[in-house]
Amino acid sequence: MQRIVCPERDDWRATAESSGFDFHTIDGERYWDERAYYAFTLEAIERQIEGPTGEIDAMCLELVGHAVDDETYLRRLKIPETFWPLISASWYNDEASLYGRLDLSFDGRNPAKLLEYNADTPTSIFEAAVFQWTWLEQAIQRNIIPGRADQFNSIHERLIEAWKKLGGTHHLHLAGMTENTEDAGTLAYLEDTATQAGLSTTLIDIEDIGLSEDGRFVDLDNRAIEFAFKLYPWEWMFHDVFGAQLAKAPTRWVEPPWKAILSNKGVLPLLWEMFPNHPNLLPAYFEDDPNAARLGKSFVRKPLYSREGANVALVSAGTTLSEQEGPYGAEGFIRQAFAPLPDFSGQYAVLGSWLVDHTPCGLSIREDENPITGNTSRFLPHAIL
Repeated sequence: MQRIVCPERDDWRATAESSGFDFHTIDGERYWDERAYYAFTLEAIERQIEGPTGEIDAMCLELVGHAVDDETYLRRLKIPETFWPLISASWYNDEASLYGRLDLSFDGRNPAKLLEYNADTPTSIFEAAVFQWTWLEQAIQRNIIPGRADQFNSIHERLIEAWKKLGGTHHLHLAGMTENTEDAGTLAYLEDTATQAGLSTTLIDIEDIGLSEDGRFVDLDNRAIEFAFKLYPWEWMFHDVFGAQLAKAPTRWVEPPWKAILSNKGVLPLLWEMFPNHPNLLPAYFEDDPNAARLGKSFVRKPLYSREGANVALVSAGTTLSEQEGPYGAEGFIRQAFAPLPDFSGQYAVLGSWLVDHTPCGLSIREDENPITGNTSRFLPHAIL
């Protein structure tokens, strides 16, 4: 694994905007950054990223199988009891998952370590699936990178195939916070892949979903929402006004309710309990567990529910080195062993390993001068050399 400085395309901004990548710059700062790329060998991708990603996903599914009917697990995850039957039913009805992203710490030498699983509402998929592939093709054409270069990236094709399996003949609604530029771009891209799979679609703001007299969720045209993708976290849905209707309404959701287990940071100590000393896991404990003392005075403190690094703190030798502000933490915290991200000339890189239909199929890389990856961390492309 190397970080290689390279020239950027003169027209990359125009290329981004023409492809619908409207959030390539955030608050005047680069989000997409192609002044460097990360290079891997094929062996490193297959053996150290793709293989472990599939294994971690399998362990996560085994964990869900234990947790759905065990109130001890569900209470530790602070999942409201009202929704336990909904989660269990979605698991036993084999309600399928579309996608997810494992965030990994990897330096090219030692085993990749799971930092967290973005199992419910992962973003950055358009830039991972489409725009970095465009960069690869154009960078080869313009002699920016070697002509033999490739990329670990079949995300787009696998999304289309997954929609074919998931959707059948159903009309698909895609819901989220459409005023958020990144969320709107993600929804538009996923809608495009669903359309290519042959589904008819409707894009709707999450706040525009209504409830009919017979207890069905409906869109602005009063059309029943039977099959819906939501870029909106389950823990928010549980507490929304219509949350009490989730178990009664016949809508089939993607991601399914059982993903609420895996999108919780509490999955990290639960995985460590089930698979202690696994080479791709870090020691982790709930903060109120006496065993958390095993980590000593150096650890990463994470809320059970958190987005984009909010309320995450890096503690070394009892001193907080870095901490992101945010609104999370009321449900409690976990502590995870401190595994510093690899430092490439002052840039800390985290790998996002993508799964579509439980198949590892792509890689995204975010980097920052701050060792906690946040919503302003830059996205850099990668290549296999």
